Amino acid sequence: MFVLPPPPRYPTQAAYNAAVASGHATPMIETNNILSNPEDQFLAGEGTYALKEDLLLATPPPHPSEAPIVNPNPLATSPQPATAGTKISLVSLAVRAPPPALFKLTPTTTLSPSIAEHPNEGRYSSDAKLSSDGEGRGTSMSDGGPSTSATAMSTPAFGDGNALLVPEKTKDPNKRRKPKNNMTKSNSSFISRVIINEAISRKLADRPTDGLFAFANVNRAFQWLDLSSPSKADYLTKILFTKAHCLSHDVNLVTKTQSHIDMIMGFSTGEVIWWEPMSQRYTRLNKNGVINKTPLSHIRWIPGAENLFLAAHMDGSLIVYDKEKEDAIFNPEEDETKSNGDTAAPKAVDHMKEINVLKSVHSKNQKSNPVAVWKLSNQRINAFEFSPDNRHLAVVSEDGTMRIIDYLKEELLGVYNAYYGGFTCVCWSPDGKYALTGGQDDLISIWCPSERALIARCQGHQSWVTSVAFDPWRCDERNYRFGSVGEDCQLCLWDFNVGMLHKPKATSNRQRGSISSRNPILQRAETQGTSSSRLRSDSVVSAPDAEENDINHPVEPRSRTAILPPVLTKVADKHPLSWIEFTEDAIITGCKTGHIRTWSRPSDAPTQAT
Repeated sequence: MFVLPPPPRYPTQAAYNAAVASGHATPMIETNNILSNPEDQFLAGEGTYALKEDLLLATPPPHPSEAPIVNPNPLATSPQPATAGTKISLVSLAVRAPPPALFKLTPTTTLSPSIAEHPNEGRYSSDAKLSSDGEGRGTSMSDGGPSTSATAMSTPAFGDGNALLVPEKTKDPNKRRKPKNNMTKSNSSFISRVIINEAISRKLADRPTDGLFAFANVNRAFQWLDLSSPSKADYLTKILFTKAHCLSHDVNLVTKTQSHIDMIMGFSTGEVIWWEPMSQRYTRLNKNGVINKTPLSHIRWIPGAENLFLAAHMDGSLIVYDKEKEDAIFNPEEDETKSNGDTAAPKAVDHMKEINVLKSVHSKNQKSNPVAVWKLSNQRINAFEFSPDNRHLAVVSEDGTMRIIDYLKEELLGVYNAYYGGFTCVCWSPDGKYALTGGQDDLISIWCPSERALIARCQGHQSWVTSVAFDPWRCDERNYRFGSVGEDCQLCLWDFNVGMLHKPKATSNRQRGSISSRNPILQRAETQGTSSSRLRSDSVVSAPDAEENDINHPVEPRSRTAILPPVLTKVADKHPLSWIEFTEDAIITGCKTGHIRTWSRPSDAPTQAT
């Protein structure tokens, strides 16, 4: 079998293209990560944030098997391979204290009484969204905000009742299953090269137990870094893929131990890699697109699950995979609920009213992947996020919608529309009351799904918003802090209190009962008062005669919506930003060219809102 040679490394793409075009020998220069300490800062209400460091990840050149594009046409309309800016998955293997303003979720923070969990729902996800160290999950970060609660603890596990999804027990319950293949000895053409730090064993033994690991993608490379190391620019492992770009990745908080980390990566080819970095073993899923051939835009472990993860493909599908199952060619299952036998014709589904469940998680055919397949729309899904109550899923798409889904029941609860353009990112507030979306309309929208209302639009970016995240260390029961980054290179910080938001005066006399005239403050009594309408909304899936607007909420004009300005706007990088996350002592941002910047919090500032 022919094995591709390891790729040479070049200083820049321009130098490589110029050398090829002129017929000269291509320059051979080693490229490494660069750690620098530029001086920069910004002032917020709580104090001064200082730029601690800038880590530039080395961008690999194209693989030798790829013909270089010497004169790219900027106006070309030919489809380009999917790519993504640098995103980081952070994880600490030690016990870390949760944020001081830890939210205690109550039934008032769930979407409605009509979907409240039954006290006897069986197997519960007691470790859902809660790792062994008490960490929660904000967005793509594994060391982020709070999410523990009685509600989350009592939520049934995904696929509860289907015994075929229960993980096989091992002889040693403390021993985790490893992937099948050795990455360092792999002859797969999918992986071009694996570079392991020569001193990795010593580095892992000497590192502080409470330090942060970082997993980052840049172009066709993927790196495992130790952010607690004084030489953090030296990667622990660097993987170069032949042509595929890693677009999203995530760490499993349930299975992580001091000697085991389950990492999943989704690629531009649609394939998935389950990688265990401690043992350098991996398994390749959806190989050659046997289940879905479209690029994978977002991937996350399902809260509380050891084996199951959810992947969003760019054809509008959400697919649940099991990391330990083999792949099989997927054919949509027939609707078993119909008794008239007329299932030959494809089912016509209005994606604004329901989910097209091509395979249910409760299916009895669970011998191979996929575990479940949900078709949401015919346009790409850009991002999704699990709610803190481990029951709901917010999904944003290129069609300009945010869908709220009860993924345990596989039901669509609501569709919310952008002002214009598609939504690009989404996140939940730490208490689960609000959802944020960023989009191609340069706006951030604050939604209250339990009231089916748009609370405010946040205007401050000058280009597409690429990532949003709440700061759980500066949130309490009424005041919220969140941050956003965009392709305008700006970092924006926002504070909002629903009692302080004011809608334009022109709408003060609107009819009672409209979405924009609702009191945006979540009150238990008001939530219970809307239970009947919530039930009607939930019944749209099975009751076609129900009102369309119960689920599909039209766009609220900007003239009727409260506008929230940022408390701070800062040009945080010279390149378009692609990722933001908050830790206890810093704000971390990532850009499309591989810069990871750490902004230290004010040293004398309180760690939560007052």
